Amino acid sequence: MDDYEETRPLLVNDELTDENRSEQDSYLDKVKNGKLYMATFAAVLGPLSFGFVLGYSSPAIPELRKIQDPRLQLSKDEASWFGSVVTLGAALGGLLGGWIVERIGRKLSLMFCAVPFICGFTVVIAAQNHWMLYVGRVLTGLASGVTSLVVPLYISETAHERVRGTMGSCVQLMVVTGIMGAYVTGLFLDWQWLAITCSIPPTLMLVCMCFMPETPRFLLCQGKRREAEEALRFLRGPDAPAEWECARIEEAYKNEEQSFSLADLKDPGVFKPLGIGIMMMLFQQMTGINAIMFYAETIFEQAHFESSDVATVIVAATQVVFTAIAAIIMDKAGRKVLLILSGVTMCVSEAVFGVYFKLTVQHNNSSLTSVLTDAQGSLAEQPPTDLAWLAVGSMGLFIAGFALGWGPTPWLVMSEIFPTRVRGLGSALCVLTNWTCAFIVTKTFQNLVDAITSAGTFWMFSGLCALNVIFTAIFVPETKGKTLEEIQACFKGTRQH
Repeated sequence: MDDYEETRPLLVNDELTDENRSEQDSYLDKVKNGKLYMATFAAVLGPLSFGFVLGYSSPAIPELRKIQDPRLQLSKDEASWFGSVVTLGAALGGLLGGWIVERIGRKLSLMFCAVPFICGFTVVIAAQNHWMLYVGRVLTGLASGVTSLVVPLYISETAHERVRGTMGSCVQLMVVTGIMGAYVTGLFLDWQWLAITCSIPPTLMLVCMCFMPETPRFLLCQGKRREAEEALRFLRGPDAPAEWECARIEEAYKNEEQSFSLADLKDPGVFKPLGIGIMMMLFQQMTGINAIMFYAETIFEQAHFESSDVATVIVAATQVVFTAIAAIIMDKAGRKVLLILSGVTMCVSEAVFGVYFKLTVQHNNSSLTSVLTDAQGSLAEQPPTDLAWLAVGSMGLFIAGFALGWGPTPWLVMSEIFPTRVRGLGSALCVLTNWTCAFIVTKTFQNLVDAITSAGTFWMFSGLCALNVIFTAIFVPETKGKTLEEIQACFKGTRQH
């Protein structure tokens, strides 16, 4: 009898699914998205700022390597730290973001992000020594870490299921747009004026977010139903009955524990999304995206591009175009399909990369660096143009593949799968994993090349891409067209579709 009583509500829920879906579709037909788009735009100024932080080092480092002031001139190792210390700040920012997003809310956390962005660039502009440069980069990295956690949460909790995939993909779209913006601006401005330009997006975000609402889900968690209804009326327009959506969200919260404890890690509604989120962030960095970007300038030089600066802009523009395509088709194709397509594309392109390095680098030369330092080395003895264009083609294929799936989707899925009580903690662990792996991959990449050769390194990345395809097919749920509450119910096994 007890077993029957436990399963009976599930059967009732299943029987009512079609009726609920019809009611939901009727509600969504009345929704006006204009102000939701405004709120999303205000929020994604954060990832745009984050992109400018990541892109800033590329044009700034060559100038700082040659600057006349000995207090600011960077050696090769110092330049490496100037570029990579951002990831350490971002890892710390991920942890900080997980704490503040539950304490002060999504909106105020976003506004808080603007402060270290602006302060960090101000310190860089006013730098009198290397340590000021590093501190400025750490501060902007800290802001980037908080932003990479808070913005996906803000968008997922304000957007409805028909547009959540597109809105969520705008996070990565704005990151790569910011990177390209830094590259393009760096063609015309020196490193100090570039830093001033980079501080504009976070300033705009601070101003714009003043006029945007807090997320309805966070307000309901705080027991502020009236404010939650007002936020929904702002986001959904005057014709949609905000009370209906508010009641639906509230009902889901009543069936959920309101506080997190370690015992909750035994709950499949917690440990399953946590495992999936962390593994997706791990696999994203293990695709070798940083390795490809490391070699990008060199490959374009071998293909006889006259300006490597312009070549980096081309790479960034490719990322922007394909990330935009991913954003457009995300709610039609689905997350899982794009992840699998992306993984297969990267697997093939990196296998070709390995073949390229095997053919161009002599067997006794384990590092591409040693080839590059000898202008008359083994590359000069090969037919360089043909093979270089093979590398350019595979690099373009890889970047397109990454931008279509494994670039934007892990951040989107992270924002969708966690129950409310662990959303801050779960997202913080995902962001910490992502940025820690980014730092490790960047810092150990040359060691890998020295140990197993360039070809071996890219074949290893290709194998890891094959693994991420298998992982996606088996473990990653399709979240397209589902409310956040339905996604969480799927993990708990309380509703079947």
